[in-house]
Amino acid sequence: MSSDKNQRLDDIVAQAKKYQTEREQTYRERSLKMYPWVCGRCSREFTQANLQELTVHHRDHNHDNNPEDGSNWELLCLYCHDNEHSRYIEQVRYGSSDSQSVKQKASHNPFAGLADLLK
Repeated sequence: MSSDKNQRLDDIVAQAKKYQTEREQTYRERSLKMYPWVCGRCSREFTQANLQELTVHHRDHNHDNNPEDGSNWELLCLYCHDNEHSRYIEQVRYGSSDSQSVKQKASHNPFAGLADLLK
């Protein structure tokens, strides 16, 4: 009976190690090993205690693009990641606001008479 328990325990430990190895091969685990645990937008620092709030953002928004060097990844906190995707969705849906707006040069110079006033 003791041998059966030991075998079951050995199987559980082996399975846990296998799952850990598989998880470490995911892009999240690889990026956490590659980059400091800091949000790329707000610079919030993370520890093991709150690491679940740090996410991997795909810069080109393609989750299948996972180069080995991590060049398509960026660590972002939940809030900045959500904001980044919201901005991306708005850009896709409505277009870039920069290309639609007509930029005009300022016609007023608030410091135009400053030199005369200082004399």
